[in-house]
Amino acid sequence: MKETLHHVKASTQYKREHKPDYGHEKIQILYEDKDIAVILKPSGMLSVPYPGSKARTALDVLEKIMRSKGTWTKNHRPFTVHRLDRDTSGVMMFALNETVQHKIMATWHTMVTERLYHAVAENPKDNKKILPDSGLIDDNLAQNAHHVGYVPGEDDNAKTTAARTHYKIIERGATHTLFELELDTGKKNQIRAHLSNKGYPLAGDENYRAKTDPFHRLALHARSLKFIHPVTGEKMRFDIPEPEEWLNYVKKGDSHPALPVWLQKQKPEHKPSSSVIKTESRKSLRHMNFIERGQHFSK
Repeated sequence: MKETLHHVKASTQYKREHKPDYGHEKIQILYEDKDIAVILKPSGMLSVPYPGSKARTALDVLEKIMRSKGTWTKNHRPFTVHRLDRDTSGVMMFALNETVQHKIMATWHTMVTERLYHAVAENPKDNKKILPDSGLIDDNLAQNAHHVGYVPGEDDNAKTTAARTHYKIIERGATHTLFELELDTGKKNQIRAHLSNKGYPLAGDENYRAKTDPFHRLALHARSLKFIHPVTGEKMRFDIPEPEEWLNYVKKGDSHPALPVWLQKQKPEHKPSSSVIKTESRKSLRHMNFIERGQHFSK
């Protein structure tokens, strides 16, 4: 029988215990007409459902709002056209009928003229890895067994796809950097994997070995969405800034950051059942990050 590991991230457990609206996050509708809806998705909420999950999603909440207003019908309801990671906040669009969904997805790269993200990342320990003020990151991405994106090493034979991220540095601080990022491609975890591979893990990102969690959330925000309306042809733009504390934090620096919950000393574990995983394997897994665990179980 194939071994499995039931793993709840320390950051997720912390949010369950301390985040007041955990599991009850709300969306904000920024724009709605008969064809599209544009919302502000909060950090911590899934964009759309995935098999086996019962968690609330932005799609579900928007549908519930439409039902409460009496505007929901079988043919007039939210349809997915793109996604944001669960812990990423920001501007997101839905089609409101299937015809518009197909049109948006077929013309996405010409219809959407700008998607800007802002992110706070930890500075590299090695000064030789400091990125220029602007540039392009075009490392190919792979996915581990947990469907988490990463940049494979030279000896990794994983299947990869092309990914391109344009970046501009807004503010360099003593310990962190505030980035503006634009995607040429929209691969899963693209920004997080690209910056982490360059030595800039995002603050609050347990999956990519972040050492700081100043905002108790992933410091990634989809700030701007600019597009041509798929039906009217009107040029539209929606901008929602990230919290002001992000820039203030970068400017100030944090030479003595509080240790994130996932790096704090864990309580001694009870002796694991041999039916779950071998003791020696569990010991080795403690020293792996989420990506490495996924690679371990995909072998």
